[in-house]
Amino acid sequence: MPTDRSSERDSGAGGPRARAGRSQWLIAAIAIAAIAIPAFRGDLSAAIAVPAVAAVIAVAWYVGRRARSDGETGQAASTPAQTSQEPSTDLIAALPDPAVLLDRDGRVLAMNALASAMAPALRRGEPASLALRLPEVVEAIRRAALEGKAERVEFSERAPSERWFELYVNPLRNDAAANVPTRLLLTFRDLTPIRRVEEMRVDFVANASHELRTPLAALSGFIETLKGPARNDAAARERFLDIMEAQARRMARLIDDLLSLSRIELSAHVRPQTPVELLPLVRQVVDALQTLARDRGVTVTVDAPDQPLIVSGDRDELTRVFENLVENALKYGAAGKRAEIALSRAFTVTGVEEAVVAVRDYGPGIAADHLPRLTERFYRVDATASREQGGTGLGLALVKHIMNRHRGRLTIESRAGEGATFTVRLPLSPTARAEKIL
Repeated sequence: MPTDRSSERDSGAGGPRARAGRSQWLIAAIAIAAIAIPAFRGDLSAAIAVPAVAAVIAVAWYVGRRARSDGETGQAASTPAQTSQEPSTDLIAALPDPAVLLDRDGRVLAMNALASAMAPALRRGEPASLALRLPEVVEAIRRAALEGKAERVEFSERAPSERWFELYVNPLRNDAAANVPTRLLLTFRDLTPIRRVEEMRVDFVANASHELRTPLAALSGFIETLKGPARNDAAARERFLDIMEAQARRMARLIDDLLSLSRIELSAHVRPQTPVELLPLVRQVVDALQTLARDRGVTVTVDAPDQPLIVSGDRDELTRVFENLVENALKYGAAGKRAEIALSRAFTVTGVEEAVVAVRDYGPGIAADHLPRLTERFYRVDATASREQGGTGLGLALVKHIMNRHRGRLTIESRAGEGATFTVRLPLSPTARAEKIL
């Protein structure tokens, strides 16, 4: 053990204690010689010389013993003092949740990597209140320091996405009998997944029950008609079966969109990091919708720069974004007979380079009073036309939530009679490499 090796070093031939012992006995030997020489010559009587030699030996023995005792006491006292003042950084780093160790004044002594990622403003030696500025958090730390009792508080963050946390403030004492804590341990628990699951369940039940009521009522009515008055009417049976099939497909699309929206909301606080090149993805979407474009008589063109546009994202979710936008242009802008997709680069007001994808149609356009609400769930400019086109009212809501997860933006520009332009803006991936593109 390290302590044993230290003792061996101190007590060995080359240790400080051994050197001190040799020095004191060397001095004693010189003193004894100084007494013995005059005694042999007869200049000093034996009655004086013998007690003097005994006194020198006794003093040397006492001084050596006192030095050894002081050394052992000093070493024993210094080790706990040093240990007690060193923050347990290894212990804090090993905790599975974000954790911060504070002194009694609220200054940061240690923190793990999870805490640094959660609150980048945390700095060693600085008050934690500078980084954790929420009143409930600061108050919990203050009460724990003053009263010496554990505190628990829940709080939420609104940016860059909404998240919920549970904070435990535990006072730590060097002496179990002490009333005043010397340090405070802060541990954070991420409640976001739990809260999102709860919201997902409530929203799914409410939305599904509302939107599924109409197709279910239609199916029930057609089934009763086929079992009753139209039992033997072949023409009516064929017509009703076609309508029932369309309603069943609408319910399947609705449930699929609701589940997709719930999954996206559940992971909204986790930003995707996979490099994705946008031009091949957009061309793939356009190719998949060529049948719908031919049926509607719409020509689709794609204009892109020579340099690749690579973003950090989820390929499937971005595919869903452009499928919804291009499909809307083909369905609701079919009157204009053409749709244009333009890819470009731009800079934000803060100087961040971003990829821009604009999908424009030349249909009837959208009135200005509808634009702010287009991304709401189940909001439709024309509910009848939307249902006839097979829409669920969730397409643009999906686009908005996917953009939020990717830290992107969706803007909509339109005037009645002049078509509409839906523009997606995504931060470019500065570190993406071609070989990483999936």
